[in-house]
Amino acid sequence: MPAAPVDSVVAPERLPQPTVAEMDLPVVLDALSDPIRLTILHRYLVDAAGGVRSCGWVGVDRPKSTLTHHFRVLREAGLLEQHQEGLTRSSRVRVEDVQQRFPGLLDLVAAWQVPATVMREEVPA
Repeated sequence: MPAAPVDSVVAPERLPQPTVAEMDLPVVLDALSDPIRLTILHRYLVDAAGGVRSCGWVGVDRPKSTLTHHFRVLREAGLLEQHQEGLTRSSRVRVEDVQQRFPGLLDLVAAWQVPATVMREEVPA
């Protein structure tokens, strides 16, 4: 089988996530019951303005393996969309989908005050 051309561009792979209809309130509330996950979602909503950022950008003071778990829980609840491109995984909040399914929920997350104990001393901009 011939190798792919060096200059070919491969689209990032979107990781599995529930549809809007499959988003379940108990699962979403369980995902948000952890202060680390709530902080991650808050950072993406407020500091990233809902935009796409790499998972390492979030600035939470926890091991990479722990953060990977928290991002997976948020994605499987339907709150985040994640794409894998090579070794880089990027995320964004599914703002439109969450607002459609659970109106007002993201406003509460955005208004929440992040505890200082969760964040690293130097948070990426």
